Amino acid sequence: PTLNCSALRAWFPWSSPVGTMALRLSSAAVRAAAQASRCMSSVASATQAYPAHVLNVPATEVTTLGNGVRVATEGGHGETATVGVYIDAGSRYETAANNGVAHFLEHMNFKGTKNRTKTGLEMQVEDMGGHLNAYTSREQTVYYAKVLKQDVGAAVDLLADMLTGSKYDEAAIEAERGVILRELEEVSKMPEEVIFDQLHETAYQGSSMGYTILGSPENIRSISRADLQNFVDTHYTGPRIVVAGAGAVEHGALVELADKAFGSLPSTPASGKAVELPPAPFVGSDIRMRDDSLPTAHVALAFETGGWLDGHAFPIMVLQQLLGQWDRADGSGANVSSPLCRELAAGPYVHSGANVSSPLCRELAAGPYVHSASTFNTTYKDTGLFGVHLVADPTDVFTATAIAMHNLARLATDTTDVEVQRAKQQLATALTMSLDGTTAVCEDIGRQMLTYGRRMTPAEIYARIDAVDVDAVQRAGMALIHDQEVAAAGVGNVHEMPDYNFLRRRTFFMRN
Repeated sequence: PTLNCSALRAWFPWSSPVGTMALRLSSAAVRAAAQASRCMSSVASATQAYPAHVLNVPATEVTTLGNGVRVATEGGHGETATVGVYIDAGSRYETAANNGVAHFLEHMNFKGTKNRTKTGLEMQVEDMGGHLNAYTSREQTVYYAKVLKQDVGAAVDLLADMLTGSKYDEAAIEAERGVILRELEEVSKMPEEVIFDQLHETAYQGSSMGYTILGSPENIRSISRADLQNFVDTHYTGPRIVVAGAGAVEHGALVELADKAFGSLPSTPASGKAVELPPAPFVGSDIRMRDDSLPTAHVALAFETGGWLDGHAFPIMVLQQLLGQWDRADGSGANVSSPLCRELAAGPYVHSGANVSSPLCRELAAGPYVHSASTFNTTYKDTGLFGVHLVADPTDVFTATAIAMHNLARLATDTTDVEVQRAKQQLATALTMSLDGTTAVCEDIGRQMLTYGRRMTPAEIYARIDAVDVDAVQRAGMALIHDQEVAAAGVGNVHEMPDYNFLRRRTFFMRN
């Protein structure tokens, strides 16, 4: 009999094609797992037809140190390397009292250690001609360095010193408060940044996922050295850390360097209590920051996804490409493949919107409705936000929002094979281009190791994209959007933004 691979992949969406189940399963589940394994084997066989740049990629080697730190590399080529430390700790793991501490800690780790002054740290990076950077997200904190291959050892030592030997000097903490407050002030002037903080605040209200990454001004002024140290003692533990390398790195050498640098980290929090993933329940709701002095309105509409491990993850990625994006300043015309962008972008701006392939963008191009429209797919471990961000003139907000909701709702029923095939090709191309360079590859390794516990090869990713068809896309649209709760945020001149009931009623079509 023919195997239903699509259904089985929904059961085991991230199982390794050559792996075995390390769980005690019922006999029925064992048979299902065996079928899933055969399906994945057939997917693996299909990958032989992929181009060389997909197949001929160095393997990602993984070693786990005694304290749980994982070392993962794709190396052995080139003259430059990127090494990074990826930590399973971000603003989601904060409380209302210490919100902002993860980002504050990121700043403080550049301000001097027991072995290096702030100036000494900066001079060492400059002397190597390297690049050192860091960022904090809602679920992760990342530190990375790009250097020549002969400086990989020095880069690992530098990163380790920052993460395990920072002094958190009281004077430096006080000085950094002003820096972060100015950063917060600058961000608050960017509607394109504020809109997504507001969207998280309303969609995940009552949970830490709704917190901003920078924290409130009150918290920034009150975070203490004890708060910083407590966050490190709780979250900077072996099993929550991945040391990743890409480019001119040898796996065995990096394992030795990582063991020396991070092997002494504790494997459990100082409190002895395991850190659990804070829940992030999604709440259908809306929030508005009305400011009629602004010339435009920013509107974000979002539905909840199941996160990285959800069986609909790849169909949703295809949906993002299918909806597309459009900007009035771009040169694309009114024949864009997205109906939404076509309708929103036409009229006097027909020269810039009429030729895009996204149905959403084509529809937006049919009238002077928006300045720009983009689809986002913000994904976390167990949840995520999928939707559309619009920038429009105040008098066009209502119409633009209605068009966006219509195009979102139709994904559950009216997508075509031509649209899906085009979106799949766009997705495969975008993913390939996103891995151009050692820093991008290192980032991909670190993120996948923290989210999946392994790294998918490009060939496997291509196979998973190929497995998406119209039925899979419509099933994802049905589960994601059809008669589901929606979260909405508005920033700026949003007096004509539709109310929540209007949005909720347009999550489905009434058919005769």
